[in-house]
Amino acid sequence: MIKVFISVSALLFIPLTAHAERGGEEVYNAKCFVCHAQGVANAPKFGDAAAWKPRIDKGMDALLATAKSGINAMPPMGTCMDCSDNEMKAAIQFMLDSAK
Repeated sequence: MIKVFISVSALLFIPLTAHAERGGEEVYNAKCFVCHAQGVANAPKFGDAAAWKPRIDKGMDALLATAKSGINAMPPMGTCMDCSDNEMKAAIQFMLDSAK
């Protein structure tokens, strides 16, 4: 009985320690598309090279900082409060790649 309890207890902690990072497309489709697909509140549209050009010129570090702190109508972290920096970077890169 004790072994079963220990095994079940150990399984309860797995989600806290084993979080696989999501890729850029996955994060975009789950979080970012809400605004970036249609350009809500002047968000640069997915695939719009002209809209993304000045942002590309700023570089990834500046884009990540802006995404994390928010800008204009975009709240801090956009709609991805549970995103890691790597996930945010992947989503940003996915949107940048669409604009090439």
